[in-house]
Amino acid sequence: MAVNDSLLLKLPDSRLAALDRGLMVGIFGWLLIHSWNRNRLHCLHYSAMIRISRLKGGKVKSGLRCNILAVMGMFLLGIALAHGQAAPEKPLMAEEVFKNLQVLKGIPVNQFMATMSFFAAATGLNCTDCHVTQSLEDWTRFADDVPRKQTARRMVQMVNALNKASFGGTRTVTCYTCHRGGRPKNTPNLAEQYGTPSEDPNEVEVPQQAQGAPSPDQVFDRYIQALGGAQRLAGLASYIVKGTYAGYDTDHVKVPMEIYAKAPGQRALFVHTKIGDDITVFDGKEGWMATVDKPVPVLPMMRGGELDGAKLDADLLFSGGIKQALTQWRVGFPPTIDDREVQVVQGNAAGGSRAKLYFDTESGLLVRVVRYTDTVVGTNPTEIDYSDYRDVAGVKMPFHWVLTWTGGRSTFDVTEVQPNAPIDAAKFAKPAAPVLKSR
Repeated sequence: MAVNDSLLLKLPDSRLAALDRGLMVGIFGWLLIHSWNRNRLHCLHYSAMIRISRLKGGKVKSGLRCNILAVMGMFLLGIALAHGQAAPEKPLMAEEVFKNLQVLKGIPVNQFMATMSFFAAATGLNCTDCHVTQSLEDWTRFADDVPRKQTARRMVQMVNALNKASFGGTRTVTCYTCHRGGRPKNTPNLAEQYGTPSEDPNEVEVPQQAQGAPSPDQVFDRYIQALGGAQRLAGLASYIVKGTYAGYDTDHVKVPMEIYAKAPGQRALFVHTKIGDDITVFDGKEGWMATVDKPVPVLPMMRGGELDGAKLDADLLFSGGIKQALTQWRVGFPPTIDDREVQVVQGNAAGGSRAKLYFDTESGLLVRVVRYTDTVVGTNPTEIDYSDYRDVAGVKMPFHWVLTWTGGRSTFDVTEVQPNAPIDAAKFAKPAAPVLKSR
């Protein structure tokens, strides 16, 4: 194995000896895995010949003809392949895509875009309120400086300093704390003070199981029964949904969409807009978003709330396993949605986020899911409201749902469901960059 000597590690004797032992153990372990899994790893064949001698004065005395980093990389790759797992994709940083970033550096593109949505929710402004109008047609123009963007930078720094100085670094104050969807007010509102307070069921938090409330299993068992029963749900291994989608990216005009779902927990959404396809895929472990007319055509989902949300969306397509979708389930006191009492069940996801599920107390059906994604400036909620449940092969499914988040609102309507339909595994693979159609 020929190696450029400039890549060699120059270590003192003690470190080199430790590295020698560690490397031997590592390669021996890899070879064991290789031998146990030779049928799965037949495509990986290489022989490692290592001669390590002491380094003096930072120069190789007798020669080191093995690139240690390459060998260890192959070792780790062997372990990953042996367990059937690919290494997670390295997140693309915001400064690699967008220019003139001064405050929001060092965060992935996904989180940067989610941060923009948080600003929109906090201030009640949209893209062109803070950027030049030309940015809608030319992404590079988002880099143009305007007074309001310069103000936003100062506000981010002010809030960060306030949280650090007064709250021990805990993010207690955010843009939304003062703005609340508009300009901050400094005069009390008497209508708010003496009027009937409005109840927002999304703000209900369940830190622990409420006394006197049903157990999570009782709520879930009733939901499973309302859908058609555990046996019928277990008989549904896959399905294809066809219907329409309307949202800000289609100017709220209905366009065709399909959802491909396969147990356990695989989901692919294809929205056919006039300028090309928007695709969201979750393969059971990893997820991607592929969109047309964007600076990054295919973006892997981030660990945390984004990937947690994709997994929950996929798990809820096969609700027979709802109890395993999250952990630490607890039931709170019942709020109301549209004047109907609901039972709220909150749980924690593997990536550290939380989600709340709202079940109609009368029917037992799921009517709302609220999940959360963290950003560097605050937490973004995502709400999905389900309705129009219909029978499909003995299982009730929602034929209408509305997805609302800080970046927009989308409506889905189902026209056809094909239960237990064969689905090509390629539907759940990382999508290729969509082709931009002529406008």
